[in-house]
Amino acid sequence: MDFHSWSFSEPLKINKYGIPEPENKNIVYPDVLLIPLVAFDKNLNRLGYGGGYYDRLIKKLSKKKNIIKIGLAFSVQEIDKVPINMYDQKLDYIVTNKNIIK
Repeated sequence: MDFHSWSFSEPLKINKYGIPEPENKNIVYPDVLLIPLVAFDKNLNRLGYGGGYYDRLIKKLSKKKNIIKIGLAFSVQEIDKVPINMYDQKLDYIVTNKNIIK
């Protein structure tokens, strides 16, 4: 997964998955990532959707710069303990409809 600069005045092309993407190939590195999740715990661990995309992205981007990793969830998605392994990347914050965990 890469991030590219883009503005509304620039054209988009349809990629092989049918998703519009910038024609510009200049990769940019974000300062903040908003990350979806299925479940989380108070230790800032997240359970994702099973593909490892965000864990690999976080690892890759963290080699380039310090990024703030924010998980977005509803409070009912909290569980006692998320099962983790060596590939899982911890979040800096989790923002829910009721509170912010840091």
